[in-house]
Amino acid sequence: MTLTQVQLRLPKKTIEEIDQWVKEGRFKSRSDAIRTIISLYEERERTRGFLAMLNTRSEEAEERPDTLIPLEE
Repeated sequence: MTLTQVQLRLPKKTIEEIDQWVKEGRFKSRSDAIRTIISLYEERERTRGFLAMLNTRSEEAEERPDTLIPLEE
């Protein structure tokens, strides 16, 4: 994986919080913390997409119950 350096401006309070997490050993560095936070956000968005798909499928199943495949097969 190739990493690209970017400049990021954050509120001082946010940087202080990230620095505290690094000091506590939760993360190796500021960069590690920010990468992890972004990864968690991406995972949350994938989960939201999956939930939306399940909700759509549930609505479709209610509209056309004859097309359902039983889980017990």
